[in-house]
Amino acid sequence: MSSNQLSPVAAAPVGGGGTPDARQLRAILIAVSIALMAVIASVSGLNVAQTHMAVEWGASQTTVLWIINIYTLALAALLLPLGAIGDRWGRKPMLVTGLIVFGAASVVAGLAPSAAVMIGARVAAGVSAAMIMPITLAVITSTFPEKERGKAIGVWTAVAGGGGILGMFLSALLVDVANWRWLFVLPVVLVVVALAMTLKAVPNSRERSAHSFDALGALLSALAVIGLIFVLQEGPERGWTDPVTLISLTVGVAAALAFVAWELHRRDASLLDVRLFRERGPAGGSLTLLVVFGVQAGIAVVLFPFFQAVLGWSGLLSTAAMMPMAVMMMLTSALAPKMAARVGARSTMTAGIALSAVGLALMALFVSVDGGYPSILAGMLAMGTGMGLSMTPSTEALTSALPRAEQGVASALNDVTRELGTALGVALLGALLAGGYRSAIDDKLAGLPRGAADSARDGIANAVAVAPSTGSHSRALVHSAQQSFVEGWQQAMWAGVTVMGVLLVYVALRGPKRSDPAKAQEKAEAAETAAVQ
Repeated sequence: MSSNQLSPVAAAPVGGGGTPDARQLRAILIAVSIALMAVIASVSGLNVAQTHMAVEWGASQTTVLWIINIYTLALAALLLPLGAIGDRWGRKPMLVTGLIVFGAASVVAGLAPSAAVMIGARVAAGVSAAMIMPITLAVITSTFPEKERGKAIGVWTAVAGGGGILGMFLSALLVDVANWRWLFVLPVVLVVVALAMTLKAVPNSRERSAHSFDALGALLSALAVIGLIFVLQEGPERGWTDPVTLISLTVGVAAALAFVAWELHRRDASLLDVRLFRERGPAGGSLTLLVVFGVQAGIAVVLFPFFQAVLGWSGLLSTAAMMPMAVMMMLTSALAPKMAARVGARSTMTAGIALSAVGLALMALFVSVDGGYPSILAGMLAMGTGMGLSMTPSTEALTSALPRAEQGVASALNDVTRELGTALGVALLGALLAGGYRSAIDDKLAGLPRGAADSARDGIANAVAVAPSTGSHSRALVHSAQQSFVEGWQQAMWAGVTVMGVLLVYVALRGPKRSDPAKAQEKAEAAETAAVQ
């Protein structure tokens, strides 16, 4: 199996007094879920404060986007290396350190006097988030007994999937009733609670290795993730043929290929055994997470301008409108382990992917300007249900592919897949929506002044903003922009249906047959015994 040859004996909790009882397991799960919630909420929460930051600091849109994106970039780039370091150093010390740094970074961000200080604080928050996020899942998979592990992973997945929307809602509420700087009160409070519970309830576990840390593999993985996510974040803004975009793409792809080659070469001390992806479980699980999180993130990009520019809702109301999908996702994530135990992981994942595709199709078929929110609600509910059913067994299939000694790496791989999927979904579905909108509105701008027409082509928000300056054309321009947005929406939804359809066929044929957390451990112990002999 993987070849770090970390001692399975050392995987037992250190100083924990044996196997935790039910009460301690519950406390552990609450602690890591709150820690995860702090990280996830900070990914999307700052989106609601873009305008406020730009006005207060006189910052450009590019600067504001970097304040938001640098957190995700630092988080994704360091997940694998820090997950592996957590396995060796100790999962509890890594989690505690991450929480302390994350809390301090959030305080600095809340008090930041300039955009430069804010960017620095967000980098520190992203680095510490990469210390927290993989460890939260690794603590579950290395601490919970097999019969309880699926349920715990279901709770973790529910927080990971719905936490972003819930965090955005709470952030929007704070901005609406107080000040945008109060956004950082939420992560600070969550960190304080998580830290107190971690120190009290979470046992430590660490692994010993006869080999040195794979520093080159860590560097190559970070370069690959930075290059690829930078392309997905900046490509829509700079243009896909911009030199910076092309250079970043080249670096990302070259580093990814070099990482795979290096890990295959250094079998006895690799950061990640890439041969895992020949197996059904990790291959199907990672691909499902990539697509499902990509579509979820892309849907959010589509939904918010629909609520705000088409329906004319506030940011807070728009965020609240996303909550039914998040609630369904969180409920079914927690129920998915029971279904997987009865009918199998592959059948559960297949049902979830099929429901997600149906949800996208419903939104594409029935969305309309006049129909408003009810025209998309059924699709949102189906989408949330499907995502919840597919995410938990996918996560378990991926983490159970690696032995207990490498759960930091397994969890980090799970998180990297989610982050890449999110960036990919935002870039692609956002581009499809923008392209469909421009194509549809081009034929509806006759008679408008050139400047107003050019602004209207840039997006529905621009069209609504410039409409009052067009005199008698104002009402017609707004209506045309709304209709064009719906046409672009439909193109993006049908593209999502197509991707989900391909994934459905793949998982139905090649998905994991069942969740088997003990399989990887048995392989690792057999490989180590053979090496000793």
